[in-house]
Amino acid sequence: MVTQLVLIRHGSTAWNKEYRYCGFTDIELNNKGKIQARRLRERLKSQGVDRIYTSDRKRAIQTAGIIFEGYDIEKIPDLREMHFGIFEGLTYKEILKRYPEIYKEWIENPFGTVIPSGENLDIFKKRVVRTFNKIIAKHPNQSIAIVCHGGAISIFITHILKTRDFWKYIPDSASLSILEVKDKKFKIRVFNDVRHLYGIKIDPVRFK
Repeated sequence: MVTQLVLIRHGSTAWNKEYRYCGFTDIELNNKGKIQARRLRERLKSQGVDRIYTSDRKRAIQTAGIIFEGYDIEKIPDLREMHFGIFEGLTYKEILKRYPEIYKEWIENPFGTVIPSGENLDIFKKRVVRTFNKIIAKHPNQSIAIVCHGGAISIFITHILKTRDFWKYIPDSASLSILEVKDKKFKIRVFNDVRHLYGIKIDPVRFK
């Protein structure tokens, strides 16, 4: 039996545009983010999914609601982005100015650096991986959409690939990634596909 995971990062927000760290902060989509979600909805409209899960943050809930209008959507707090502690709400430039040493360490070695008042990356990983595994176990041989955050998707991808290259696997806003799970083994069919955002003609996505 094969379970399909359709992983979607939420659409753009004002804080994304300003390059602000946004973890637990509950930010809504901006107009660009809503347009992105509608474009992804068009791409996926010919394909149904069995269940939809989302983070409980507004930007994920709104993205899921646009893409999967009319579906029941289950909100799960443990699908949230990591908490960025003292970086939360600050731009990259502001962090560099206020906390240059910590920020340099965080960029160079995210698993080995704990942001003060923030969430340890290994603890974040355990939270997200545990939640994903529960969803997978609950829905064998089904197609499951999970709408969440860049860090959450990256930490799960790095887990299944057994790598610690956290930055490499952070997907773009409103991107599409598709994973197959069979006998507890994962195959990445699609990662960080954003062609729908640029008007590129694409064949319909086939989940199965």
